[in-house]
Amino acid sequence: MLTPQLHYGPTAKAFHWAIVALLVVQAPLGWLMRGLRRGMPPDAALTVHVSLGLTILLLIVLRFLWRLSHPVAPESYLPAWQRLSSEWVHWLLYLAVLLTALTGWLLDSARGVGPVLFGLSPMPRLVGEGSAFGQAVGRWHATLVWVLVALVAVHVAAAFIHLLVYRDRVMQRMLPGERSPAPPPVHN
Repeated sequence: MLTPQLHYGPTAKAFHWAIVALLVVQAPLGWLMRGLRRGMPPDAALTVHVSLGLTILLLIVLRFLWRLSHPVAPESYLPAWQRLSSEWVHWLLYLAVLLTALTGWLLDSARGVGPVLFGLSPMPRLVGEGSAFGQAVGRWHATLVWVLVALVAVHVAAAFIHLLVYRDRVMQRMLPGERSPAPPPVHN
């Protein structure tokens, strides 16, 4: 078993903030395409949305593998319920991002839209056009977007609670340039 590090390294931070930046662009772009139907030719918005989705999928898988191979210990001064809830939210975030990207890919495949990575490289369709399975699973895509939004809101709220209420350095652990923080004041 690997010994957890005390802080997030530059690679973990780069994965985190790259995924954040892409999700900030991806969500509004997805709302622009709500009228997409089977057989419609992909437009620029769809091509960018699918390309970003595939990029996010790749990054979340790499981030997950990085986290498994470079674990970071939770702050030891946090109450057990905060350490546990933090772990749960992080793992649920990984799962929600992964499932959101995969269901989008399945839905586009079932609609007959072959994903093309930034207009350069065609990606394989996961199911055939008109696939009932692809349509059924793909319908979960919009629901998963809302699950992801809720999890991100919980994650961001917790970070700001630590920053503004507890005034500890939990949030700073993921900020660029930050190293091992000094122990904060103990809170109940």
